[in-house]
Amino acid sequence: MKGTETRHRLLSVLVERAAKGSRPGARSDGHRIALAIEGGGMRGTVSAGMALAIHELGLLPLFDAVYGSSAGAISAAWLLSSRPEGLRGWTDPIFARTLIRKRNLLRARPIVDVEQLVEVVYTREFPLDYVSVLANTVEFHPLATDVVSGRPVDLHADLVDESALRLALRASAALPLLAGRPVAVGSGLYYDAGVAESIPFQQALRDGATHVLVLRSRRVADRAREREKPSLASQLIAGVGLRRHSAELRAAFLARDAQLAAADLLLARHDTDTGDDGPAMMSIRPPEESPRVSRLESDGGLLHEAFEAGRATAITRLGPVSKSGSTPCGDR
Repeated sequence: MKGTETRHRLLSVLVERAAKGSRPGARSDGHRIALAIEGGGMRGTVSAGMALAIHELGLLPLFDAVYGSSAGAISAAWLLSSRPEGLRGWTDPIFARTLIRKRNLLRARPIVDVEQLVEVVYTREFPLDYVSVLANTVEFHPLATDVVSGRPVDLHADLVDESALRLALRASAALPLLAGRPVAVGSGLYYDAGVAESIPFQQALRDGATHVLVLRSRRVADRAREREKPSLASQLIAGVGLRRHSAELRAAFLARDAQLAAADLLLARHDTDTGDDGPAMMSIRPPEESPRVSRLESDGGLLHEAFEAGRATAITRLGPVSKSGSTPCGDR
């Protein structure tokens, strides 16, 4: 590997692990490498394409844990399952119509039907092998937002069986107002991870990650900006949709843009980090020429284009790692 990117510490460590055929649970390098997958509703189609590239390049066994927020948690589950090719389901317009039901707005019902997706589609029509996710030696860390504290919560410890895993996926993507009521997992009650932590790299750092690869769903042009005050839509949701919840949850919801803007700036600095101090983090973002995908997008052609743009970008950035050694390709 030659060129600027080889100097990034994260890529260097991935290359070393690939060359040694390193496997989860049998490391000796002292590193903890995490994969963090951003969601964002149907915009998560982009990072899902990147996740499929991780599988196709045989790089998943190089990671110790996978973290996911919202749609990113769903993609993480597919990546860790026995059938990661199921990530292509994000491009299926039938999938989009199952998840996004705009007509429900007229019926006072949830527009985003995560429960139908996880409990019905992923068990009967387009099965996700939940058992294989739990059995994977790469740890799964789905995030959600606690409705009492308004803080991000890692639901990894609650993944005791298939039922709990399904609840965790629903909780991670339970958008306030749009997806209905919060979801109970264990002793807690949760909303979408994006309320408190849209990009799940910070939880990985709290867990001691030394290196984090972040799969982004937003282009640089879509970078969040820190507003002087929250948007009118956010104020409406906080004041009406969350009025029965804690002040802490409402505050977290109103601070989303500021939190995301700060995370953007931090990750941008780490993308050029070539030093030896602190954690090494690198982001893969969709190219500027790729289509802009909205949270509620349902156009199959556009979703396919976005998915492939994310996949191609990840292959370009990470392809040299897979060629650097005897990368294992199927650790379960």
